[in-house]
Amino acid sequence: MERHILRWSYWLGIVGLIIAVLWKAVATLGIPLPGSQFNFALTFYKGSLLLLVAAIASASYAQFGSQKP
Repeated sequence: MERHILRWSYWLGIVGLIIAVLWKAVATLGIPLPGSQFNFALTFYKGSLLLLVAAIASASYAQFGSQKP
């Protein structure tokens, strides 16, 4: 189960970072986007960081659980 959480949270975190960077780049070019006044790029950025932290925690938990005393 930890492997599934690790895989999905990692890839969703990477996709969120890509969306945040693209959103910010398009906004920097001056193209108006829906929801620009709410700063959705920062929301995607923070959400992706949360998912990447969950991936790191899952990986360390899976590694800790696989070690034998």
